This record gives sequence, structure tokens and C-alpha cells, in this order.
Amino acid sequence: MGETKYWTWHMAAGVVILVLLGLHMLIMHLGGITHLYAPLGGEAISKANSLYRDGQLFFTVTYVLLLAVALYHGLYGLRTILFELTLKPAAEKAITFVLLIVGLGLLGLGTWGAIAAHAIAKAGVRG
Repeated sequence: MGETKYWTWHMAAGVVILVLLGLHMLIMHLGGITHLYAPLGGEAISKANSLYRDGQLFFTVTYVLLLAVALYHGLYGLRTILFELTLKPAAEKAITFVLLIVGLGLLGLGTWGAIAAHAIAKAGVRG
């Protein structure tokens, strides 16, 4: 029962990644075609528009959410692949622990980066 719950979260994370990454691709990489989000005019990837987006709480939250679901999806998928090697239970516990620590560390680092970019943009620093 427990593994089914984690697998369901894995699939749900894939759907969230599809939506958020699709939105990211539309805004950042197809911005010249769609003109979906370039509030300051010009290209969506221009420095001014990038700083404007970094200053918006919506984008900061979606960056962190995308990072969290991508890390979960990827690391749980890696864990599942490694478990197919039919390892001993102690090795499986160690793998789970290491992947959990790595995932939380990367999530912390990415969250700090997104929040720092938001704070810099809100302060109006244009390095």
C-alpha cells in the first residue's frame, strides 16, 4: 500500500512537471512567437523582463514548485530503478536515505537561489 502511494505521487509529479515545464517553455523559449509574457516589451528572455519576473512572487513559487516536483520525480524514479537490482533491505534503506538527503539538499539550495533572485529583483539591483 505504501509503495502505491509513492508511485501515485510520482505520476502526479510528472503531470505537474508537464504543466509547469510547458508554461516555462511557452514563456521563456517560445516568447518570441507567443509574446505570452513580456510585460516590459521586447524579448521574454531580456534582462529587464527576467528581473521583472524574478520580482513576481508567482514565478518564485512556481520555480520552487517545479524544482520540488522534478527532484521528487527524478530521485524516486532513480530509487525505483536501483531497487530493481534486488538489493538487500539494508542497501535499499541506505539508498533511500542518501537520495532523501541529496534531494532535500538540492531543494534547499534551489529554494535559496529562487528566494535570493526574488529579493534582488525586488530591491531593484541590476548587476
